[in-house]
Amino acid sequence: MSEENRNGRTELSPEEYRYGWTELSRDLQRLVLSYPFLSVCSIGCSVLGKPIYAFRIGEGPFRWHFNASCHANEWITTPLVMHFAEQYAAACCTQGTVGGKPASALYRKTSLWIVPMLNPDGVELVQTGLQPGHPFYRELLHWNGGNLRFEDWKANARGVDLNDQFPAHWEEERERRQTPGPGPRDYGGPAPLSEPEAFSLAEWTAGMDFHAVIALHTQGEEIYWNYRGHEPPESGSWAERLAEASGYRAVYLEGSDAGYKDWFLQAFGRPGFTVEAGFGRNPLPFAEFPSISERLNRLLAEALDLPE
Repeated sequence: MSEENRNGRTELSPEEYRYGWTELSRDLQRLVLSYPFLSVCSIGCSVLGKPIYAFRIGEGPFRWHFNASCHANEWITTPLVMHFAEQYAAACCTQGTVGGKPASALYRKTSLWIVPMLNPDGVELVQTGLQPGHPFYRELLHWNGGNLRFEDWKANARGVDLNDQFPAHWEEERERRQTPGPGPRDYGGPAPLSEPEAFSLAEWTAGMDFHAVIALHTQGEEIYWNYRGHEPPESGSWAERLAEASGYRAVYLEGSDAGYKDWFLQAFGRPGFTVEAGFGRNPLPFAEFPSISERLNRLLAEALDLPE
């Protein structure tokens, strides 16, 4: 993810303002070599065939899942969660702390699976713009209003908003959005889980039997924890603990459906959270990475310490 300083810890480097699938793939290889207790797999592929990676840290009985970069122009969540994971792994080797928590204790308590980039094709569009030779060049140019720049793009390579793809009152969300076809945002696709990225995440989640999940987004410094009464009793108090650790605000959200967190709560009745990291306008400027990372690390470490 970046160059190491003399203490062996990872520091952020300027080129990370374009942290895409290639950089992620390189860093996962490096992390596995540096920390053999990490394991990496692919849960599926994107529309354009890029593997969607997942990796595990921890050997405890409570199974957590974090995912990032569901929305393309929120790609800063990928280096944020990767930076947390590397700090966590390094602290496990030195009996140190991550986010103010003893890393070894978290490692024994939880098994954390991270999907650091759910939407690699969309991230590439945001970071590099539409390039000649893209398989969907004409379609994407049309869907983006003739603009070759894609800074406002949230969707995947087929113009589908992956966080409107999950089978949790999908039809109602489609009616609410009133977005008739592919575009930068808010189009939920022709059917729930029509997109390989959303389908892969849902199928993998169901098979992994997670006890709790966090979907990382930007921006707003808020934590959404409920969904149509499907949340378990502990969800509210857990959200308050995450808010206290980070300085974010726990929000009871209504009028939104078809998101990953919504589906997880409805399908499994276990704690699920959407965390809106940082504050401003997407894509958040990379100059804000250090301040966002500090607060988010505390939130994520607190999450790993939540199970009794």
